[in-house]
Amino acid sequence: MNMVEHPILFYVFGIPVHDTVLYTWITMGIILLTALLLKAFKPDFLELALEAVISVVDDAMDVDDLHQYIPLLGSLMIFVLFSNLISLFPVLKAPTADLNTAIALSLIVVLSVHFFGMAKKGVWKYLKEFASPVILLPIEIIGQLSRTLSLSMRLFGNILSSDMIVAIVFSIIPFLVPIAFTALSIFSSVLQAYVITTLAALFISSAVEINEEDKSVRAAKPLRNKRGRRSKA
Repeated sequence: MNMVEHPILFYVFGIPVHDTVLYTWITMGIILLTALLLKAFKPDFLELALEAVISVVDDAMDVDDLHQYIPLLGSLMIFVLFSNLISLFPVLKAPTADLNTAIALSLIVVLSVHFFGMAKKGVWKYLKEFASPVILLPIEIIGQLSRTLSLSMRLFGNILSSDMIVAIVFSIIPFLVPIAFTALSIFSSVLQAYVITTLAALFISSAVEINEEDKSVRAAKPLRNKRGRRSKA
């Protein structure tokens, strides 16, 4: 099986469907089925998994309320983890081994960073901080593009190389030695899911962080309001 090329498998209303799309659908189906089975038979394990995701996000983010970020970051972590591990089945390939998937996930992260930043600080204030001073705006744009490229290439490169190593070793030594490489592939898959989730959490945390000057202004507002009400009385 060629791990680099992604052929067209069939067409839906004239739209070509590549093998990566099919593997992505399979991954989403496995995630949904796993969640339903755990909810029905092992709800405690499902709670432990949620606590593990929250713990990873909490360690990376310095914010007061994590709840609004958990759906995105938790979904990202679970999808990347299952997408990486699906390649352990002989007939399947990891969707994250396709650069298009890696870039799409990176774009979701980068756009979410700006969305949460604008939601926290307001559109004008966030954009003002983003391009302050204005002369640094091109550098900021380049930085955002390089961040996207870095995230996607890190995920794509690690997963593709891991799958290729396991496939090569299996073809040469189809006995006990590949088991060790399979374990290494599992470890790498879990590590990459952890890394991309942590990086996404750090990026969002930096975007929604309120500087010390803003904190002092916000803290002073209630005090001024109280003094104003007292003076009127």
